[in-house]
Amino acid sequence: MAAYGGPVSDHFNGKWFFNPGGASPRGFLDLARWKLGGNNEGWPNAFPSPFPPDRPPRRVEGKALRVSFVGHATFLIQGAGLNILTDPVWSERASPYSFVGPRRVNPPGIVFDDLPPIDVVLVSHGHYDHLDLETLARLWQRDRPRVIAPLGNDATIRGRDLSIEVTTADWSGVVPLGRDVEVVLEQVHHWTARGLLDRNRALWCGFVLRGLSNGVFFAGDTGFDEGRPFRRIAERHGLLGLALLPIGAYEPRWFMAGQHMNPADAVRGFKLLGAQQALGYHWGTFKLTDEGVGRPLADLAAALATQGVDPTRFVGGRPGLVWSRAAGS
Repeated sequence: MAAYGGPVSDHFNGKWFFNPGGASPRGFLDLARWKLGGNNEGWPNAFPSPFPPDRPPRRVEGKALRVSFVGHATFLIQGAGLNILTDPVWSERASPYSFVGPRRVNPPGIVFDDLPPIDVVLVSHGHYDHLDLETLARLWQRDRPRVIAPLGNDATIRGRDLSIEVTTADWSGVVPLGRDVEVVLEQVHHWTARGLLDRNRALWCGFVLRGLSNGVFFAGDTGFDEGRPFRRIAERHGLLGLALLPIGAYEPRWFMAGQHMNPADAVRGFKLLGAQQALGYHWGTFKLTDEGVGRPLADLAAALATQGVDPTRFVGGRPGLVWSRAAGS
């Protein structure tokens, strides 16, 4: 990943980005302590979804909204005549290598060739389970979508294919998408790297889609960070219709709490947002951390009960799941 060279700001010191007032990612000694800790819960070789692969329509017009879960952090969001993908990963592994690294335990919830024409791709940050260069190159060659990412990630993407056009922006940046829809890059609490020497040389973000139904928030990856990301978004955007929130990759907590929410954190964030509905992702496809493959769903159910939230308002996504809202509802 090439180094970003923009001006110094409250979250960029001229060399790397950081979380203002927040916890820094753990270092290599802590990583070794985690990996030697021996509390890893095994995963099965396959964890099939109960849903068949989705075959989405070519377009969804007007104020209706249709959201299909592909897997991990990939959603197809359709509304206002636009087709938008978040963090698209169709590769078999979330890894720089095709032969080693976290491997899918279920196929994507949409077969790649069944995707409608993609207009916009939102890339939240550079980790391999979110920025999949092979998938981006396939999408670019097929559809020439608008690719939008936070600062510095264009170098990584265009390093794979110089012809890919990437729009980058800082936190709070607004990018019009047409059809009276715009996307806002929002500050969340995370970090990024592609290798050993490029930590935080590019930025990370969540995205709010305004003008799409009642508004959609996609968090990318984030820690709870005392609730600050969710309070900021609620203050800036009001009560959104749909929140897409990560609920996995959270054990051990001493290592992961700063950068990844557990389900209890996600429910607290959902309540702070005041959104009408949430879908949980970032679990059950790639084994990244110690918790078992089904534990996020069980922990989500417990958190919803403990915090008094109707479980129909926060659903853990499985590949092929489709959520929709009619115009005016």
